[in-house]
Order: sequence, then structure tokens, then C-alpha cells
Amino acid sequence: MKRKYFGTDGVRGKANTHPMTAEMALKLGAAVGRYFHNGNGSKRVVIGKDTRRSGYMIENALTAGLLSVGMDAHLLGPVPTPAVGMLTRSMRADLGIMISASHNPHYDNGIKFFGPDGFKLSDEAELEIEALLEGEPVLVSAEEIGRAERIEGDRARYVEFAKTTFPRRLRLDGLKVVIDCANGAAYKTAPEVLWELGAEVIPIGVKPNGFNINENCGSTQPEMAARRVLEQGADIGICLDGDADRLVIIDEKGRVADGDQLMALIATRMAAEGKLAGNTLVATVMSNLGLERDMAAKGLALLRTDVGDRYVVEAMRQGGFNLGGEQSGHIVLRDYVTTGDGLIAALQFLKAMVESGEKASHLARVFEPVPQLLVNLRYEEGSDPLAKAAVQAAIGECEARFGSEGRVLIRKSGTEPLIRVMGECTDEALLKQGVQSIVAALDENR
Repeated sequence: MKRKYFGTDGVRGKANTHPMTAEMALKLGAAVGRYFHNGNGSKRVVIGKDTRRSGYMIENALTAGLLSVGMDAHLLGPVPTPAVGMLTRSMRADLGIMISASHNPHYDNGIKFFGPDGFKLSDEAELEIEALLEGEPVLVSAEEIGRAERIEGDRARYVEFAKTTFPRRLRLDGLKVVIDCANGAAYKTAPEVLWELGAEVIPIGVKPNGFNINENCGSTQPEMAARRVLEQGADIGICLDGDADRLVIIDEKGRVADGDQLMALIATRMAAEGKLAGNTLVATVMSNLGLERDMAAKGLALLRTDVGDRYVVEAMRQGGFNLGGEQSGHIVLRDYVTTGDGLIAALQFLKAMVESGEKASHLARVFEPVPQLLVNLRYEEGSDPLAKAAVQAAIGECEARFGSEGRVLIRKSGTEPLIRVMGECTDEALLKQGVQSIVAALDENR
């Protein structure tokens, strides 16, 4: 059965427009609260958010819905998404909620849910919550209404936790680090962790105003951080997104390394130390063919999943694997966290720099990527351009031309009305021709 409200990462949309309205958040709070409370006496929920102005509205409405079904809400304020997963387990909560639209612009928002184990919910759980959402809420008596309180010290708990993932015997002394927090959830925690570990920290994107989250900064727009690295003569740049669950790395030459290169480095080092479970890296269908070939050359396996870090995590849990992620920069180190954590992944890269004595430019280029081209095409919601015969014919023709030298992946975004057309081919000219032919067919039939 197809989910109506939940996408690849919770419920998401334009703020103050269905389904991201206060009314919907109220109903969703009551539905998810009923699902996790279930009359068994357990009733604690922790709620975090990023720095969007609309987060206040959604937080209050969600809280009201949760209290109405007997849940006690503990409000964390602005914290990274992975901190919510960690604190849900640490505080023995029955439910964790993060209010964020991740890397999207300020006018979008979203609601992500974590179970008591700190992991994101399964498709089955989301379907059950949607069924409750469609029905009338079952409200508790006046005496059973939940309580809400703001929690102090949650940021410090996450800071200390993040520091434990970096070897105690090592320090970042002597390293100059540019950290771009995207004016988002980690604007305090990330610089603090790096400074306490000894780095000279140059923070940018740390002045959120409710509207500038991800605006010309962060992991999706790292140009400002790259310039700052060069201007300051920094050893490395770290760019997080709005909720700090993903990152990209900038080397000392101002060049950007994506999640595939970071996963290749971490997997290679973990395997050498005998710490890569099953000698397997879990990644999505979007990861570069070069990563797959690099893993194979080192005797390691690459297991691919659907797009979405929660699908990566599901495969990791099912197979007992401890490293996975996405090309976009979600890196999941399951020995430490239950979801993508940009800061903790960055600490693994810094660990490699300190232990090896190598520069970031050396460590950030593990394999030669196969030329890849990604084009996003917006379409009218409710239409299905991919079902058109002309589009399918264009896709088939492109796949035939690429043969064994490349691949094509076309999918709808789970968070925006976009069709993503991705192609990879060793022949760059052929790659451009093939992708452009598919885009042209989609453009005529959307």
C-alpha cells in the first residue's frame, strides 16, 4: 500500500501549506502519540528542530496533539537530526521527532520520526500512523493530558557524545578548520566540538535568522566555504546541511569531495583495521560506479539500496553492517549513531588526517569517479511523465547506447515534485547526449 503523507524521510512540504500546516501537525501529533503511547503507560517524546521560522508553529501544534493523547513532550530546541536519534535512546523516550526539511530552503519544513531504539520508522509503522491520522483522535481525560517542558543541557550531551567518537589519544591541534553550519541546527554544536578537540575553527553559516537556512551555504552550496578555505589557508572545510545529517568535505585546494569519496576512505580504513562488518559498504543506487569498482578492487562488497538514508540503515540492520551512506553526504556509522551524522563522519575524516599526516587533498580522492550527470526536472504533481511511451523509448535507447560502459537511473524525488535523471558513462560526450535525450523527452511529456 502506498503512503499518502510520508515520503522518503518523514512528512515534508511547503510551510503553512498542506500537509505542513498547524492543523495537520496537530493531527499528526495525536496520531503518532496514540501509536506509541498505546495505553501502556509509556509516554515520553523528545522533539528537536532546526532554525526555520516555521519550526515554532509546527513544534507548538505537534506538542498540542501529543499532549492531547497523554504523551509528555520534552522540547530540545535547535539540535541536529542525529542528536534527536541519540537522545531518544539516551533519555529512554518512546518517540523522537525532528522538525526539519533538511537541505531544502527555509520555506519548506518537515517532520521526521524516530522509534524508541533511535532508528527512523519503517514503512509499515508509517502506514499504521496514516491509518490513525485518517480517523478521529482518541483523546485522554483531563487528568491524563501530557506535560511539556524545555530541556536544558541537551546540546552539551550531544557535544560530549560526538567527542567520544574521536579517539581520546588524538587531538586536532594545529589544524585550521572551516566549518559551514548552513545557518542550521548545528550552528552551535559543530564549532564547539571542533574547538574543544583542539582545532582552530573558522565558523560560517552560524547566524540563523529563521530564513537563511541553506541559503548560499552548506553542503548543497559549498562555494562560500571553499573560498574561505583558500582565503584563510585552512587545512580543510566541512559543510553540513540544515539539520546536520549530511556533509561534504573541501580540501585545502578548495576542491569538494562528496559522500562517495568519504565512504570510500572510511570503508578502506575500517577494512584495514578489521572493523568493517562483513567487508561491506551499503550505499544507494545513486552512488558512482567508480565507488563500486574501487570496493571490488579492494575485495570489498558494495550493497546498493533505494535512495534515502533510512533504506540504507534498514539494509545495514538486516545484514549486520556498520557503514553506509549516500553520495549526497549522509554517512551512517552504526557503531556510533542510528542515522546520518555529518559531524561524526567529518570527525572520521579528521581522524584519518591526524593519523596519516596526509593532507585533505590526498585523502579526499580515493577513486576516480566515472563521469556522472544529474539533471532535475520539475513536473506537475499528479502527472506521471515517466509512464509516457516516448519517455520510456528514450530511456531504453540511452541504456542500449551506454551498454556495459555506463548506466541510467531515473526516479521521482521523494521530497519534491522533481524527476531526477542520472546517467554515468566512461564516454562523457555519449553521457551528455544520452541524458539530454531523456530530458528532452520528459520536457515534451510532463
